[in-house]
Amino acid sequence: MKKWGVFVLIFLLITACGKPKPSSKKHKHIELLKLVKKAENYFKKGQYNLASQYYEKVMNLFPGTPQAILARLRIADCKFMEEDYLSAAELYEEFEKFYPANEAIPYVIFQIGNCYYKLILPYNRDQTYTKKAIENYLRLLENYPNNPYRVEVKKRIKELRELLAHHEFYVAKFYYKMKYYRAAYNRLLYLLNNYPETKYAKQAKKFVYKYYKMALKETEKLRKGTKKDFWGEPVP
Repeated sequence: MKKWGVFVLIFLLITACGKPKPSSKKHKHIELLKLVKKAENYFKKGQYNLASQYYEKVMNLFPGTPQAILARLRIADCKFMEEDYLSAAELYEEFEKFYPANEAIPYVIFQIGNCYYKLILPYNRDQTYTKKAIENYLRLLENYPNNPYRVEVKKRIKELRELLAHHEFYVAKFYYKMKYYRAAYNRLLYLLNNYPETKYAKQAKKFVYKYYKMALKETEKLRKGTKKDFWGEPVP
């Protein structure tokens, strides 16, 4: 966020040093700069609601200007700083959709990933946000390999892949405990095939043969009709 703040200040200085304009245009230009300055001051003070209000004024009163584009992005930043991560993600995604060629897009994609990163749940819960975070971090690396966030992004991808592997291992053990051995074995295989570099893959290898033998026995019982499937129905 500090790097982005420096970018904003440079941007404002460049804008403020433009060519002289006719009096009416000059007046509007000064008004625009005042609004942006107020918004930035509120942002720096952590008063994100007030900052958003001034950024919205910039967007509404001066549409199409570089400052209005910046204001749209800063409103997303306000939501992020307020820890409203779902709203922030939506606003960052809208910005990318409307301004795909903007120089801030690497930052925007990084922030989308960060929003979902902030929303991830423990290994024994749904991992939708974990997958979305990885998806956006990978997209950033693929489209902008020299982005300034690449070291942190790679670190987080590794961390999140461990989390997903942990989730699969947890589910596999749960199925095994419930005596659904084929489901347990399939989850172990999924873990080994998709997250082979993780520590949980190493643990899964210790159990895979045991789960495989039990899965074969379960298959035979299902075939004979002596056991019902997960839904309580006999296998045809």
